[in-house]
Amino acid sequence: MDDATLKKLLEQTRTIAVVGFSSQAHKPSFFVAKYLQSVGYRILPINPSLDGRPSGLMNETCYPDLKTAIEKTGLKIDLVDVFRRSEHTPDVLMQAMNVGAGAVWLQQGIRNDLVEAKAQAAGLPFVMDRCLKTEHQRLFLGA
Repeated sequence: MDDATLKKLLEQTRTIAVVGFSSQAHKPSFFVAKYLQSVGYRILPINPSLDGRPSGLMNETCYPDLKTAIEKTGLKIDLVDVFRRSEHTPDVLMQAMNVGAGAVWLQQGIRNDLVEAKAQAAGLPFVMDRCLKTEHQRLFLGA
């Protein structure tokens, strides 16, 4: 995805579901989510083992999956940010498609070419092996 398309995607995004969220502040999924929340995005932390628990993010509770997050909040998910190993990404893609998510983003170090092909075939914007926090800072803060 080129920079102009990426920037437009992030400008149109309001709600980000963070799949594989950890409530431990030193984990990448936590500090990326915290950063995204600090710049104005609504974060929906997704982790079945943390279901119903406070996330450590301001006013956000953890949800077990994307469907439950939508049911409990009434929100539309604009972007699914994935912090799961590549073998788990086919399931995450199916969940994202089933709830009508606007895009899927696999964090830095996560690649799955088959999932990318399925997302593209479905017309779903897809980014992989890039850090959402880093890309946001680069595109909007010139960092």
